[in-house]
Amino acid sequence: MAAIKSGALVTLLELQPSSEFFKEGTSLRVTGKLQEYSVETAIAVIADQGVTLKIDTQHLRELGFRIGSIFQFIGELHIQPDNEAVLQARTGRNVDGIDLNLYYQSLQQLRQFQAEHMKSATT
Repeated sequence: MAAIKSGALVTLLELQPSSEFFKEGTSLRVTGKLQEYSVETAIAVIADQGVTLKIDTQHLRELGFRIGSIFQFIGELHIQPDNEAVLQARTGRNVDGIDLNLYYQSLQQLRQFQAEHMKSATT
């Protein structure tokens, strides 16, 4: 049985074709404001910092999609032939009320701590 990987914390702004995270099958955790949602296709579009990402929500149940709400999704990234990314969500949650600026500051602090910890572990 294959182990499920944890979703790497990334901002939508970081999810560019040149990014280390922009690879087929990469497990990610993304956060953004819901811009659109189609019941017919189960495709949601989230946005943050001027960047959008399509989310395939076909495996999610009982998640009330409300345009303008902030959502966080964990899933695997799939790269389309036109180099467009779609996250196949395996879980999602509404995180209305989150302070995104504070969230991104804590993400920076976490990465700094991890980098320092890895550096000290190799010396």
